[in-house]
Amino acid sequence: MSRVLFPNISTYHKEWLEVKGGHKLYIEQSGNPNGIAVIYLHGGPGGGCCDNHRRYFAPEKYRIILIDQRGCGRSEPSPSIDNNTSADLVEDIENIRQHLKVERWLVAGGSWGTTLAILYGIKYPSAVLGFILRGIFLGKNSEYHWLYRNTGAACFFPEYYQEFSQHVAGLDNKNLLSAYYDALTGSNEIAATAASKAWCLWELRLSTIEHHHIDMSHIDNTHQALCMAKISSHYFINNCFIEEDFILNNMAVISNIPAIVLHGRYDMVCQLTNAYQLVQSWPNAQLQILPKAGHGGFESQIIDGFCKAADTMANFITEQGNMNK
Repeated sequence: MSRVLFPNISTYHKEWLEVKGGHKLYIEQSGNPNGIAVIYLHGGPGGGCCDNHRRYFAPEKYRIILIDQRGCGRSEPSPSIDNNTSADLVEDIENIRQHLKVERWLVAGGSWGTTLAILYGIKYPSAVLGFILRGIFLGKNSEYHWLYRNTGAACFFPEYYQEFSQHVAGLDNKNLLSAYYDALTGSNEIAATAASKAWCLWELRLSTIEHHHIDMSHIDNTHQALCMAKISSHYFINNCFIEEDFILNNMAVISNIPAIVLHGRYDMVCQLTNAYQLVQSWPNAQLQILPKAGHGGFESQIIDGFCKAADTMANFITEQGNMNK
């Protein structure tokens, strides 16, 4: 039987944690305060968490921790690319763990959240009970080319790519990402807002195979769009502030940590080949290829897979805990 999201639940605690670089991080907790701690890392970069992310996890089993990464969502200031790098985000996660007095936790995430989860695990492996990762993104040059040149996803969506590229004037195929970054970080707020909506529309159109006829009316949250586009372009133009193949070259650090990796067969944002390559060098990871799914975190097969993965991990962690007593 296919699973659906758990019923909507309220938070039992919200706060803002002050960290280095002039940022305050939004943190919320829901579920069981005495349950298995799980942190969910949202996509983007700059996407922000949402109420439905809580609903992947059984609330009686999990202490569910959601955050808005620095510079986006309800974190302050937002949007902001100042003092905002992958290393900063990894330290933010560790600061949150220590602040919440969590000894070890399950680390889960989608899309960019998978990148950040793995980077965190590489830096702090002893803090991680396991991973649930959906839609793998490794921060490689080939992945930026796939999204922002006309030889990748554009081959499947040529009309959408043409519309995407036409939103930024005076550019050619090779500098689309740079042109968007310039528009999004420039002094013209009207141009930045328009560019951010075009950026998000392109990714939204690539993200789902369950919904069609997606147009600009679906990009209705200007602040969220600006956070997503500005911070994503900041990261991507800087190669996510990591060396090429950094993750694959450091997999030995987390090879003994269990992971469930979910990836849609028809994911047009993050290519399946990257998930496949990742799991080849991760003996304790299980790859589940979802045959009728794309990239969107709330497509039916992804919901089913993620909720089942969360239950599997809860049972595994509980059994391991009982064995270690």
